Amino acid sequence: MESLHLTIEGMTCSHCVRAVEGRLTRTPGVEVENVNIGSADLRFDPARTNVEQIAEAIADEGYTAFEE
Repeated sequence: MESLHLTIEGMTCSHCVRAVEGRLTRTPGVEVENVNIGSADLRFDPARTNVEQIAEAIADEGYTAFEE
């Protein structure tokens, strides 16, 4: 498992946090550690997913994510 910190643009409220956290939880190979307005910390299995796929999952919820 690899650790990942993402900055997420477009999050403004607790609903945003729940939407991103829920989507990440449903992403195979991802273990969510913490989601706050504007960021997420997680661990992922590189054999099952990658940073680009994780960012795409967040984009499906309407937010822009990038690795710092």
